Amino acid sequence: MCKRFKKKGEILMRSSRVPGFFKLSVAERLNFFTNECKFNEEEKRLLLGLTPFPIKIADSMIENTVGLMPIPLGIATNFKINGEDRFIPMATEEPSVVAAASNAAKTAYEKGGFFTSLSGSIMRGQIQVLDIADPYSAMARIYEKKAEILKRCNAKDPTLVSLGGGAIDIEVNVIKTSNQSMLILHLLVDTRDAMGANAVNTMAEAVAPFIETITSGRVALRIISNLADRRIARARAVFSAKQLGGIEVVKNIVNAFEFAEFDPYRAVTHNKGIMNGISAVVLATGNDTRAVEAGAHAYASISGQYRSLTKWEINADGDLAGSIELPMAVGIVGGATKSHPVARLALKILDIHTAEELAGSIAAVGLAQNLAAMRALATEGIQKGHMALHARNLAMMAGANENEIDQIVQQAVKEQDVRYDRILELTKQLQKGVVNGK
Repeated sequence: MCKRFKKKGEILMRSSRVPGFFKLSVAERLNFFTNECKFNEEEKRLLLGLTPFPIKIADSMIENTVGLMPIPLGIATNFKINGEDRFIPMATEEPSVVAAASNAAKTAYEKGGFFTSLSGSIMRGQIQVLDIADPYSAMARIYEKKAEILKRCNAKDPTLVSLGGGAIDIEVNVIKTSNQSMLILHLLVDTRDAMGANAVNTMAEAVAPFIETITSGRVALRIISNLADRRIARARAVFSAKQLGGIEVVKNIVNAFEFAEFDPYRAVTHNKGIMNGISAVVLATGNDTRAVEAGAHAYASISGQYRSLTKWEINADGDLAGSIELPMAVGIVGGATKSHPVARLALKILDIHTAEELAGSIAAVGLAQNLAAMRALATEGIQKGHMALHARNLAMMAGANENEIDQIVQQAVKEQDVRYDRILELTKQLQKGVVNGK
């Protein structure tokens, strides 16, 4: 558990505010978290890549393993979530994502930070039943056998039941396609602190023969749904109009949101920016990025039109109020969250103890990421900050040494010419001693 605190009266609280954190070297940042989270030497070596990720673990996670592809792990600062300061681990290859989230969180900090909630931890397992002569009567027969269906499901995972979870209800629908009528049974399973795919799929497969007996039909698919509409994470925050640049900037942000809310071409890029932050935290903690992304985009379309996952408005004080709502099927037990050593360290950095806390933290990051993108769009444009960070990648591609990169980036930004051919030219000039007239 992380232990750095600040004093407020007689109350000791953890602080995520670390001025100048981005200016520190990698070693200095790691030393900070070594003290913050009490990392041991082996944990430090893991984060630095000095202890290689065990290839045996990699081979057990996927098939046909031939090697590893490391992704940078950064820390977003300034997050206050439900009154608790948190450091947010983010695994991403895209420049500006971590910095943008940190800056947006800083703007919300003095207004109380982010407040979050989770609707529950229920996932859906779907069982598709075909070739039924009387689907509506079969639906009624399934409901009559609900208690037995739930009993058979829960017998497959007594550990989950002992933790207060398990199959708790069913829903049954008849779908009429262009070719046939099919009956779809939903198993509603409380997966608690797990994402729950393995538990739900096991239950669906186990109960399938019993469903065939009840319906006199043929069970085809038995699989979890990633549209986790009974596991909705919500986050809200207020951002100071003054810190954002004034009321005109706030109005432009609201206008940008309304554009995304009613135009799917804008909404898809708007939501992609949200997922830049969300997917980075999901990946860092060993959760399923594809499941969360699919659920988010499906939820954005649930009204019949693809819309924004966030809402933005001006409150009575003239400040910007934002909120986000999306499915968040993540866990802190099982799968890569436990098998991947760096994912375990990411959870240690977050200092969370339930899947609910993790889901809320991820939603808060999505809201912060969206604010940062829209603020940039409403002011200088998205490219200025993004390309300045991207210039570092270009400088490395151009063959710049580590001690040359900063000077090349500064010159490219000064010229407002962050293109690879110009970066390459600057690199060659520096290595010949002619950048800035030298």
